[in-house]
Amino acid sequence: MFKHDKKLLFEVKVDNVNPNYATMMQEQLGGPHGELKAALQYLSQSMRIKDKEIKDLFLDIAAEELSHMEMVATTVNLLNGHELDAKNATIGNIQAHVSTGLTPMLSNASGFPWTAAYIEETGDLVADLLSNISAEQRAKVVYEYLYRQIDDKGVRQTIDFLLNREEAHNTMFREALNKVKDTGSNKSWGVTADSKLYFDLSSPGGQYFNSENAQPPSFAAPNAKK
Repeated sequence: MFKHDKKLLFEVKVDNVNPNYATMMQEQLGGPHGELKAALQYLSQSMRIKDKEIKDLFLDIAAEELSHMEMVATTVNLLNGHELDAKNATIGNIQAHVSTGLTPMLSNASGFPWTAAYIEETGDLVADLLSNISAEQRAKVVYEYLYRQIDDKGVRQTIDFLLNREEAHNTMFREALNKVKDTGSNKSWGVTADSKLYFDLSSPGGQYFNSENAQPPSFAAPNAKK
């Protein structure tokens, strides 16, 4: 059961109307790394989870992602203002001026509608957790890109809150992965000879490692001298 609390998770403000930036914020409403995708992915994945604590974690984060979606939609609303102006709208935002009356659409910044094809669920908890860690990381990157392209203090405060919540979710999913790291698709990891062949096709001769105690290639530290 979900309950609607009329108070936003974080107060949303904008300094100025900015329809073009409203279009950019649409990416986190209906894009492949946006809040709706995250909420429905975690909700869908939770339906087969037997571990009660991890199931609750997925549902708790899914519920919070819905509140993030509400914050993004509120931001889009404020940035759009109240004047219909399709002739001066950017390509991704024209439909808001001609068919939705400025109501935030479930679409990305280019105007493409949200699709359930964004959702990833395998029924394997390890694989799903890795997908979710990646999803939170990508969402944070998109928010960072958005942050860099706006000087509006109110919008920046909202984005800063949201990207830091993505970090929190990422951390919680990583903790859950540590709990189940030896289960599911990780249960029989690296036990066959083929799983221990590490190809190095970047070196002359195309070397590969096929010893009894094969190890994956190591990478030098970023500042290490070659």
